[in-house]
Amino acid sequence: MAPLLKEKIDKDLSEALKAKDEVRLGTLRLVSAAIHNREIEKRGKSGSGELTEDEALDVMAREAKKRKEAAIIYGKGGRPELEAKELSELKIIETYLPARLSEEEVSGIVDQAFEAGNPAGEKYFGRLMGEVMRRAGGRADSAVVSRFIKERFSK
Repeated sequence: MAPLLKEKIDKDLSEALKAKDEVRLGTLRLVSAAIHNREIEKRGKSGSGELTEDEALDVMAREAKKRKEAAIIYGKGGRPELEAKELSELKIIETYLPARLSEEEVSGIVDQAFEAGNPAGEKYFGRLMGEVMRRAGGRADSAVVSRFIKERFSK
């Protein structure tokens, strides 16, 4: 795992254990396990299990996305207690993620990708999504990126 993120999670995990903060402790354990599983997966593919900082942040972003989607489902299903639990876990995970880009910044990155790639139709949607997400460095919401790319194609 990326040393900086691993150290921060381990330190915060022990602090949550000492403080008996059950929600924070449970969330950090789940995140730590997800990162550990990704390291095992990587070790199986390349032989080296050490994640880069970007890979570890990607795992954290996926965990945040899971919590966000689960909270929406629980909210629609009339389960406010589970929705609140997912939202509190999401809030904890988001403290480890870099700040999200504003919609204006994402729009600018989409415009740059269109100018650089000069796509000849919607069949290049996937390539543009990848390029924009790479340029955003994981700080852009994929739903926002997708919306801006679709709007740009419709122009």
